[in-house]
Amino acid sequence: MIEAYKRFWTLAFEFKGRTSRPDYWWAVLASFLVALILAILGSISEPFMALYLLYYFATFTPNISMSIRRLRDIGKSWQWIFINFIPMAGGILFLIILCRPSVPIV
Repeated sequence: MIEAYKRFWTLAFEFKGRTSRPDYWWAVLASFLVALILAILGSISEPFMALYLLYYFATFTPNISMSIRRLRDIGKSWQWIFINFIPMAGGILFLIILCRPSVPIV
């Protein structure tokens, strides 16, 4: 999980390449745990809430780039990320797409 989280940050602005299913989900889990801890601490103290908000905005680009690399890994083009704009169903469909297995490199 730690290695996937490191790659999450080191490849933050890398939109080319691929991200495997385990790397994607381990990084998502690690990011969620960090955000959860900061949110809990933020409910206690205002400086931690500011740190939580900073973390939330800082992870925007790495999340987008990792999602695009994951889409490429399953054989979809990057434009599939816009499926999230479909109300309610878009997020569910995107989650299902991200769960698909990797496609071999041709």
